Formats: sequence, structure tokens, C-alpha cells
Amino acid sequence: MNGTFTMYRILLSLLTALLGLALLVGGIWLAAVGGSWFFILLGALVLASAWMLFNRRPEGLALYGLTLLLTLGWAIYEVGFDWWALSARGSLLVAFGVLLLMPPMVWSLHRGGHRRARYGTSSGVLTLSILVAIVVAVYSMFQSPHDQPGAFSSQEMASTRPVDSGIPDGEWRAYGRTEAGRRYSPLDQITPVNVDKLAVAWTYHTGDIRGPNDPGEATYEVTPLMIDGTVYICTPHSLVIALDAVSGAEKWRFDPQLKQTTKQTTQHLTCRGVSYYGGSAALATASPALPPGPGAPQAPDDHRIAESAAEVTTEAAGVPQNVVTGQAKPGAVNPVVDHEDVAAQAAIDPSCVKRLFVPTSDGRLISLSAETGKICPGFGGDDGTINLWANMPNVTPGSVYSTSPPVVTDELVIVGGAVNDNVSTTSPSGVIRAYDVNTGDLLWNFDSKNPDATTPIANGQTYTANAPNSWSVSSYDPKLGLIYLPMGNQSPDQYGVGRSASVEKYSSSILALDVKTGKPAWVFQTVHHDLWDMDVPAQPSLVDLTIGGKDVPALVAPTKQGEIFVLNRKTGEPVLPVTEEPAPSGAVKGDTTAPTQPVSTISFKPEPLKEKDMWGATPLDELACRIEFRSLDYEGRFTPPTEKGSMIYPGNFGAFNWGAVAVDPNREVLFGMPVYLAFTSKMVPRPNKTDRVVTKPGEDVFNENFGAPFAAKMSAFLSPIGLPCQAPPWGYVAGVDLTTGKTVYKHVNGTVRDLSPIPLPFKMGVPGIGGPIITKGGVAFLSGTLDDYVRGYDLKTGAELWRARLPAGGQATPSTYKGADGRQYLVVVAGGHGSTGTEAGDAIIAYALPKSG
Repeated sequence: MNGTFTMYRILLSLLTALLGLALLVGGIWLAAVGGSWFFILLGALVLASAWMLFNRRPEGLALYGLTLLLTLGWAIYEVGFDWWALSARGSLLVAFGVLLLMPPMVWSLHRGGHRRARYGTSSGVLTLSILVAIVVAVYSMFQSPHDQPGAFSSQEMASTRPVDSGIPDGEWRAYGRTEAGRRYSPLDQITPVNVDKLAVAWTYHTGDIRGPNDPGEATYEVTPLMIDGTVYICTPHSLVIALDAVSGAEKWRFDPQLKQTTKQTTQHLTCRGVSYYGGSAALATASPALPPGPGAPQAPDDHRIAESAAEVTTEAAGVPQNVVTGQAKPGAVNPVVDHEDVAAQAAIDPSCVKRLFVPTSDGRLISLSAETGKICPGFGGDDGTINLWANMPNVTPGSVYSTSPPVVTDELVIVGGAVNDNVSTTSPSGVIRAYDVNTGDLLWNFDSKNPDATTPIANGQTYTANAPNSWSVSSYDPKLGLIYLPMGNQSPDQYGVGRSASVEKYSSSILALDVKTGKPAWVFQTVHHDLWDMDVPAQPSLVDLTIGGKDVPALVAPTKQGEIFVLNRKTGEPVLPVTEEPAPSGAVKGDTTAPTQPVSTISFKPEPLKEKDMWGATPLDELACRIEFRSLDYEGRFTPPTEKGSMIYPGNFGAFNWGAVAVDPNREVLFGMPVYLAFTSKMVPRPNKTDRVVTKPGEDVFNENFGAPFAAKMSAFLSPIGLPCQAPPWGYVAGVDLTTGKTVYKHVNGTVRDLSPIPLPFKMGVPGIGGPIITKGGVAFLSGTLDDYVRGYDLKTGAELWRARLPAGGQATPSTYKGADGRQYLVVVAGGHGSTGTEAGDAIIAYALPKSG
């Protein structure tokens, strides 16, 4: 027995010594880069106690206990009674303390006398220190230092301001329910009182699962539509499926047979939704379409994708190119478009009066019958398809595509598109195009590098290369005749030398275009000289607000950097004040930074990170994060990327992303999900325009920036074991009064149930992507957090009232509708998100209250 105890003591003493040595060496390194000296002291004390225990000196227990108390005091000084932050600093030390108190260690330290005397003063000191640590830990568990409690007034919650959405209350006809993009439903069957009774009404599986050759960001991001008793969804591979709204039974499905969607060529494989067109009286009385053949009008082959053009070849797009650099080969012939109104003479199939418009990841826009799911001939040609590669420069496989549903008006379908970020300086154009809703004729095009030339491009010409794009969802005000586009940046995002005045004007902005002509009405820039990939990611929400006793036509625009700008949607002028605050300098050689950046009255900008904000599962990985933090360039938000490496916070994941916010037009309040994750960005000099410097052969080429002086090495700011280096919480829900700009409440949101090796339901505040919705019943719903739950919240206080477990990640914005059976349904998509690592799946789940009676 004594030999066993001795071996226990020796082994545990050596392990304690290794812990102390790691803390000491790491502490010296941290101090050398300008950080705290505490870890040097901590490592030395732990080493000293280990040496004493190895030499059978009981005082080593007392020294370890005093070291534990010293660490506890230092931790409380740094972070207060924040349980997660305290745990990182002390959990491993407490665990070692418990092991040191085990009988084998204590008894092996005794040199004589009776066994009952072997627990004495030294072990008592250690016991007391562990008990104190436990008391502090338990107390801290019940504290909420990051929560901001509050509530909207009863008067606000009872507001009955009349709002005409122009669609039936029980339907969800567009991505944001209407083209105003509010994500608000006037249904009130589900309330804070009964939301906890929601149960699954039906589940449908699409069969579209992420494959091994799909890009990493193969994601389910679709918001289901519900029109005339039918739910419409699309999948990552652009399958379109119609379901019965009450039973979930499949009515039809359409498969576009995607091409060019491999991980080496395409960054994003997703479909955020389809767009609906309700037809018109003129179309309803039209005769059936002529069958294909000599008697049927045909659109020119160059205006649509024929079967041969859908094959995976660059030449099929009319631009033979070098796939790596994106440079057109000498003598390349660009596709041309015949704008004669050929298809306008085609008769309309009665089943195509009501239609869906489907954007695809291989550069097509397809028109389908909402009734049958069949192609609607005459839109671009007899295949019902428009070739979005037409007149594009520098097309390579997967380089340009559409992931968001287009805006549909009575006359137009308006399409933006995504281009691959940070691949090459010769990217395709980010042109925005408007097509005749019936014929597919191109009616105008807005090219941000050539903003005055909105007349349809001439045959044989191309749009300007690498023009800033609009990849997210746009909004539309039919009364003002304006479409509102969230704008991105030109590639490379992290290097701004050589940008034209037009690029600088329209990048990272909210742009209002005249829907008839495509001419700019106004532009508001959210980031000046963007070096951080701070595209405006979210659909603007259009809402009339009461400001100073007057009704103001407003636009609410959330941004990646955490600002929510509230603008007059007629003029683009701020409704709530916007100020300019100084921004850091220090861009790479040749580049510059903007001296100031705009800040809104409604701001979820993060507090600047400090060394004490670093975090880990143990003091060791926390120490590694402190060293990394001190080794990076960081002067707060808008620190520019550098060759040394910079902290970018918030990172390009964004405080808000494409999920946007939900806006209640009756109560004039906002519900959102701000996220806080730091990233790192390092500019890597390129020896030439074509060699890889940040990726290996066979990998995708993203972030190489071919043609630029620098590649960009970017990643989340993670510890050596893969945890975020910044302390939680990383995700919240928040409520804002839009008339004053005041944040009324802000609550930590989400658990680590699906983010930790052991499925523990600790409420930690996890990141999320996807958006919320609000209902007149006073409940907000959200499924985007990185734990697999859908949740219902009391809109008044932000309190979580209900949650249900999902079979996969729910990184999509839900919708709600009223079924033919009279019940209000909540429909949630659970398919996962490749970039966030959530569980992949294919489920569409509808929830409802129990049937009455």
C-alpha cells in the first residue's frame, strides 16, 4: 500500500510540476510580448508546491492552497463574478487541488504517527481554498453580468397602428414575408401564454443532403413561402419543392440538374428562397402557349442556357479562360443578348399565370409554374431560363451565381448575384439586372463601375469586371418606385489600392435604384474604404416610424460591424443620428485607411477586446490566447489587416449577417440576434500573380487574390484546442425601440449543447446565423443558434418561453402562416450549415398548437 501511495505522490507531483513549468514558460512569453506578469508568479508557485510535495513536505499542500486563493482573487479582479471567465482561470487548478487532497497523496506525506493524524494544517488550508473556490463558483453561476434586462411598455405592446401589407394575413409570400422585408406576421393565434404548447404538426425530408464534393459552405438557408395553401422551399442544390401547408405532403418537385458546384470552384451552395409572382388580369386571359416548333416564337440561344451551355465548361459560357487567374484568352468571344421583344409575343400557359422564380448556383434564373412545378416557356426562351452569365466578363466555373431570391414587381424580376470573394482581381461583374417578368427581356442593368449606363448592354459587350455586387436579399417600395440593395465590395476585400471613385462610392453601402430605369436615387455608405469584407449582408426592412410626432418612411439596415442604420427611404438621410468616429490607421504598404467610420444611434458594436477577455477551457489555452492576442495588431474595431497579422472584431462572420432582423411595424420595435466573434487576418505577400501562397494544390483557391500584391490568410480567433479565444457570451437576442434607438433588452442566448464534446446544456451565449421573425401575438421565433433548437421568445421582455429540439442545424429564418384548418403554423428548416459545422440534415418541420376540441 505504501508503495502505491508513493507512486501516486511522485506521479502527481510531476504532473503538477509540468503544469507549473508550462505556466511559467508561457508567462515569460506573455510578459515578453507586453502581457500580464501574473502567470510567471503562478507558474513559480505551482512549481514550488510540486517540488515540496515531491520531497514529502506537507507544506506543499498549503502553498498550493494559497496559490489557488491568490489566483481566485486575481481572477475576480479581472473579470468579476463571471462564471465562464472564472472557470477558465481556475477549473484546472481546482481539479489538481482535489487530486492533491486524495488520501494517497496526504498519507504518503506523513513520516510517522497514526494515520488519523495525517490530515493536518496544510491539508486544511488546501481544503479551505477549494471550498472558497466552490462557493465563488456557485455564486457566479447565478449571476448574469452580460444580460441587460428590460421590457417594452404595455402601451407599445398593445399598439394597433394600421399597417397594410398588401397580402393576406395568413400567407408568407416573400423572403421577408413581403418585399418590405420586415419578417413580421399579423397572425396572433400563438401568444406568450400558449407558445409552450407548440408541437410538431408535420415533418418532411427533402432528400437533398450535403455531399463529399460539395463546397464547405453547402447550407440550408431557405425561408419557406406559403401561398394559397402551398409551402414552397428550395434546397442547397436548388431543388424546388411544393408541400401541402396542413399535412406537409409533397405536391411536386423540380430539379434543375445543377452543374459546376464542386468545392474547388464554388464558395457557396445554398438557396435562401424562391420568389413568387401572382400574375395579372392580362395574363390570366391569355391563351395557352404554343408547343415548341416552327410555330412557336423562340428567344435567341445566347439569351438563355441551352442544354449544351449547362455543361461544365468555361467555353460554354462564351469566355474561354484560365481557371486560376480568370483572365480571358486572346480572341475570346463574349456572349451577346438580343433585346428584341421576341418572347413577348408568346402566349402564356394558364398554369404559369402564378409563377416562381428560382435562382441557381450555376448562373441561371428559371421560371416555374407555382401550380405544377413545370417550366414556364417564354421567360427567356422555351426553356423558361435566363442565362445570368450573359455579357459577363471573366466567367470561370462557379465564379458567379445567385444565392438569394430576386425581387419581383408587377413588371420586373430584379437579380443581383454573388461572386467568389478573394479569388482574383479579375472576378466577374457584380451587375444588378432587371428582366421583364413575363418575357425575360433585359430592361435595365446597374453596373456600379459604370453607374450611369443603365440602358441594356449592347450585343458583344461585357459588364465591367470585379464591380461590387449585391449578393443578399433586396427590398422594394412600390409606392416610391425604389428598390433597396445591400451592396458588397470588389475583390480582394482586404486590399483597397486601385479602387475607382465609383467603387469607393458604392462599396459596402445601401443603394436605392429607380425601379423603372435602374438609375441611382441615393446611396448611403456603411463602411468607408472597406478592408474587412464588411459587405452589407442583410435585407433592409422598410417601415414607417413615428419620430418626433411625425410619420417617417424609414429603412432599417443591420450591418456586419454591428451598426443598425435607420434611414429615410425616400432620401437616404439618417432618421436616427449617425456620427463619424475616428478609426485606426496602419494598412499595408501602398494602401490607406479611412480616418473615420460611421456609427449609428442603434449600435451593437462590441467593446474593444482586452487581454483579460481571453478565454479557454483551462489556464493553459487561455494563456496561449493571451500570447496570440498580444502578438497581433489590434487597436479596436476597424484595425486594418497587416502583414504581421491583425485582430478583426467583429470578424467577417458579422454581428449581423444575411438573417437580418425582424421589425414590428405596429409596435415600431426590432428583434435581432447580435453575434460577437473575433477573427484574424494576415496579409501574405505574393511573389507573382499566379502562384498559390495560402492554399495547397488541389484545395480551393479562395483567399489567394490572384493578381493582387497580397493574399489574405483569415480564420476565426481560436485557441489551440479549437475554442474561441474570446470569452463568452458570443450570441444574444435583443429588442430595440426604433423610435428612440434605445436597446430595451439584451439577453445571452443559446447553449453549448451541440458545441462541446459532452452534450451539456449550459447557457453560454452561442453564435448563430439566420434570422428571427415577429408575430402580432407578441412572440418572436428564432432557430439560427449553433445549438440545434428552435426557440420562442416573449417580444416584450426577450425571455425564452419555448424551445424544441431540431434534428439538424437550424441556420435559416423560419416563417409562419395560417393553414386551411385555421391553425397558425411555424415552419422551420433544419438542414445544417457547412461553415459552422452544425449537423447536416434535410428536415422541414411545422409546429402548431393542439387542435381544439
